[in-house]
Amino acid sequence: MSEGEQKLADQRGRFTQVVKDGRKVPDVEWTAGRIILSTKRVVLVSNEGKRTIPLSNVRSIKGRQDASQPLAQVSSYISLQMGGDVTLLSPKNHEAFEQNLYSAILDQQVILAKHPAVTGGVVQDTGWEKGRLKIEDGEVDLAIATGQFVEIEIDDVGTVEHHDQEVLGDERPVIEVEHTEEATAVQTNISGNPQHVHVLASLLRKGEQKNTTDVELSDRENEVLMALYSGVSPFQIPEFVGLDVEDVEDIFDQLIEQGILEERRVRREVQLKARGRHIASEAMGEE
Repeated sequence: MSEGEQKLADQRGRFTQVVKDGRKVPDVEWTAGRIILSTKRVVLVSNEGKRTIPLSNVRSIKGRQDASQPLAQVSSYISLQMGGDVTLLSPKNHEAFEQNLYSAILDQQVILAKHPAVTGGVVQDTGWEKGRLKIEDGEVDLAIATGQFVEIEIDDVGTVEHHDQEVLGDERPVIEVEHTEEATAVQTNISGNPQHVHVLASLLRKGEQKNTTDVELSDRENEVLMALYSGVSPFQIPEFVGLDVEDVEDIFDQLIEQGILEERRVRREVQLKARGRHIASEAMGEE
């Protein structure tokens, strides 16, 4: 290993290349061997030899659900895209390796952050500030130069938007991630090095995919969700939407059963879960 390089993982597993120079590889087969991860590279070692993938070449990381069905003979795998190449890794301890991989690429990287960009559906007059990423187990932390410390729990992510826009005079990739802060729905915008932004978007989308739902709600249920999303207190919902207290409590019960709300106290204080914020933000966008 080079100077300053550290080994992060060394696992038995299987691997295969499914796309090479932009073309699908015919007759894909898994190769058994060692999968070694350091702070700078992934090394694949088998009886056929050794292959090295510099982490600086990785443009996206995806999971098993993103690959084709014929490869489902393994229980789980990680997809690495490097330009026109795609390689699948199936380490024995999938979750630990994936966590180490995201940390190796993203941990301590300098980014630009706008927080909060949106609070309760209302756009805020917030500027871009430098910050630093910290990747924890199930969490992305941002230490912003202004002294703010933002914690984004992966399971708390409602929606993730990824596009290019002007940031400090330059066209840059931007992530808009919706999550909660002290029970309030907020949106944090993150920009920076294209590789870091793309890989971070992949990590945050793990939460979005978990919380996406196709549930159909009534107009009244949507009104309640949008009111909560906008910051209206649960106790003020009946007056705000023009319904009796009993009717609102029935709606609360139905939304709790569907995993959209969670009950915080016995006296009907509720809070939007990530699935609920996802639905509310979509409903507000259709208004």
